[in-house]
Amino acid sequence: MVKSMTGYGRAKKTLSNRDITVEVRSVNNRYLDCTVKLPRAYIFAEDAIKGRVQKAISRGKVDVFVTIDSTGADEEVVVVNESLARSYLEALRKLYEIDDGNYLQKQSYAADLARIPDVLTVTKAEEDLESVGADICEVLDEALASYNQMRATEGKKLAEDIGGRLMTIETLTGKVEERSPETVREYREKLTARMQEVLQSTTIDESRILTEAAIYADKIAVDEETVRLRSHVSQLRDMLLSDEPMGRKMDFLIQEVNRESNTIGSKCNDVAIARDVVALKAEVEKIREQVQNIE
Repeated sequence: MVKSMTGYGRAKKTLSNRDITVEVRSVNNRYLDCTVKLPRAYIFAEDAIKGRVQKAISRGKVDVFVTIDSTGADEEVVVVNESLARSYLEALRKLYEIDDGNYLQKQSYAADLARIPDVLTVTKAEEDLESVGADICEVLDEALASYNQMRATEGKKLAEDIGGRLMTIETLTGKVEERSPETVREYREKLTARMQEVLQSTTIDESRILTEAAIYADKIAVDEETVRLRSHVSQLRDMLLSDEPMGRKMDFLIQEVNRESNTIGSKCNDVAIARDVVALKAEVEKIREQVQNIE
């Protein structure tokens, strides 16, 4: 199935109390170039994201955007600064001795210590990075599925357009093949007429005319070019049915088709063939432009 290199996919899901949104978009590029943008706190997941993208996409300029709202997943933990608490506790004991216990007997050491700055601090609990990375990749997979669906839809249109143009190329090739022998016959008739005009009553050497006609026929023969051209077209049609990325191969083959078209045009001096070759090359150029969009 042909896939376009241009596409967009989006997925949003709540996992482990986190709202995760992933967007994937791409444009044409000769090779795979993946850029991942996600919150700094989750930068650890970048390699895993790129690995998933590489499995799903073979080439294109791909941008992956990840946004995460982890408000619901934040867990707060109260941490005791034990060394600081022990220092304050020792100071409180000395105060107890000074005060003879009149005040401190009525107060709780724990309550007093809790009021002191920096003895108790509130921090966020550490996240399970492996679990978070798995959640991000799960949402990414859904975004990639949507993205690939869009690319497949666009690829189907590209395949239909290219397939129609390949049929036109085959039709034009057939016209060239039909017309080519006619040009040899017309050349032979023109050559005979000229010799008759120049030599008038002198007997015309028929073998000389045949020799000249054979040389001309060999010079303008396009059989090899049309056979190769048809072979390239057949291969291109098979590629349109392939399940593997074929953009680069198609790009190479369309260059070969263009080369054969140029050779046919340079060999033939016939107006009708020249007109067909121009039309053929126009179709080749349109296919070449479309192939630039294929993965």
